[in-house]
Amino acid sequence: MLIKREYILKFSELEKYFQKADFIDVKVFKGETTLRKFIASMLSYYPWWIVQLYRIRKLLVGLLGLVKHEAPGQLPNLQPEDVSFTPGENVTFFIVRCAQEDTFWVSETPDDKHLRAFFGVIKEPVSNSTNRFYVVTSVFYKHWTGPVYFNLIRPFHHLVVSRMAQYGLTH
Repeated sequence: MLIKREYILKFSELEKYFQKADFIDVKVFKGETTLRKFIASMLSYYPWWIVQLYRIRKLLVGLLGLVKHEAPGQLPNLQPEDVSFTPGENVTFFIVRCAQEDTFWVSETPDDKHLRAFFGVIKEPVSNSTNRFYVVTSVFYKHWTGPVYFNLIRPFHHLVVSRMAQYGLTH
């Protein structure tokens, strides 16, 4: 974890997305792809079982009285050029918050009353063709339902993020 933390902390502009977070998860992946392509592929990963998890989430959201977000009518198939690096713009349902071309990309999930969550990818060049990608999630609880909700979905979070990143390296 120390190596992960040291590299990520090189970017002081990212500090506010992690400082005082209630939950931080960093997963590291290595492959021969670009930051844009990696993000585009990750956010295009929607196998049947993830679609089912979103249906289960919809029930949980109803039970806890959380904000119901509109499900996309069509699942994304993003291309690298579809990934915006402009703060305030959307990439699927994520809102870009801070980005630097070919270096890092941080986004936020839509506003909710229970928590605030950020999802980002930081690229570290390893060689001419290989990069290390730090896939970071940070969560800030805003209401008592935040830790309840997040602890229920946490095991799935790890599975989903890992599979998305693996897909991002191979597609």
